[in-house]
Amino acid sequence: MSRALAAGRAATAGRAATGGRAATGGRAAGRLAALLGHLERSSAALQASPTSTQNVAHLHPQTLRYTLDTELLSLEQRLFYETNGFVLIQKLVSEEDVRRFREEFERICRRKVQPPGLVIMRDVTIAKSEFVPDQKAVSKLQDFQEDPELFRYCTLPQILKHVECFTGPDIMAMHTMLINKPPDSGKKTSRHPMHQDLHYFPFRPTDSIVCSWTAMERVDRSNGCLVVLPGSHRGALREHHYPQWEGGVNKMYHGVQDYNPQLPRMHLEMEAGDTVFFHPLLIHGSGMNHTQGFRKAISCHYASSDCYYIDVKGTTQENIETEVKEIANRKYNMGDSITLQDTWAFRGRLVQGERKSL
Repeated sequence: MSRALAAGRAATAGRAATGGRAATGGRAAGRLAALLGHLERSSAALQASPTSTQNVAHLHPQTLRYTLDTELLSLEQRLFYETNGFVLIQKLVSEEDVRRFREEFERICRRKVQPPGLVIMRDVTIAKSEFVPDQKAVSKLQDFQEDPELFRYCTLPQILKHVECFTGPDIMAMHTMLINKPPDSGKKTSRHPMHQDLHYFPFRPTDSIVCSWTAMERVDRSNGCLVVLPGSHRGALREHHYPQWEGGVNKMYHGVQDYNPQLPRMHLEMEAGDTVFFHPLLIHGSGMNHTQGFRKAISCHYASSDCYYIDVKGTTQENIETEVKEIANRKYNMGDSITLQDTWAFRGRLVQGERKSL
């Protein structure tokens, strides 16, 4: 296990689901001031690429840029997120909840329930084979906001308490997924290219968005755990396209174009119920599933309801808007009138506080 991940686990080990309180007193304040000095960067380093339409907040003296002081995360946890772009909270979701989410997933796969708006995705190798109406044919459920049982994940109090540390009290659930990574067919299509989630989102500011990703069973390198580039959240939004992979790439699985595979990476091995919260600019992906089982995880992207929509035309995100509009037109015959903003406004749901701009 790498030193950074060991530090992240040590920061969370032994705490209840609500996390530890921030350190107090002169000693903690002194440590915070010293560490802030290392974290602070010049304003030039914080300027966004002109093609990213990205708003970036500046780090003010005696404040942390990426986290809010809700007295839930410890100082160590906050500093770990500031430096690395993610924080792992162990056993945040109960075994009972994980079991219920698995059962609902199976009901959906067997078509016992058919929530409106749900997108059922299949691995490119499965899609070319005969359809089998069960979970072995499904690689991902997306947009489950109309399924009461799965959407309950997005409203779990312990999840929202942590989300508030990044977004503030007014919280929108914007994007929901249950991932069922299949055993690799031998064509390496179970991989997910290294990417930044912000590529898909036409809303800002960036630092008011966070993802919660909960393992539904043990995830490790053998079944394709998350892989992250620590600290990459402090960069700009990069250009994304489909990677040129043999064997094919799953629909909408764009990847960073100038990704350097030699950069130091971290594999996030997790147990069922462990939850990682990460920044939308963090470069991450997942490897192949080398096992015979399916690797399941459930996730939600949250944003402050103070966030606002942007026009992505003329930016690096225009290609994803074009693709989304093509899919919407093919499925719903909506013509060219729909925008990327429209698709997100339709999916977004208020889960805490007051709905404002989004």
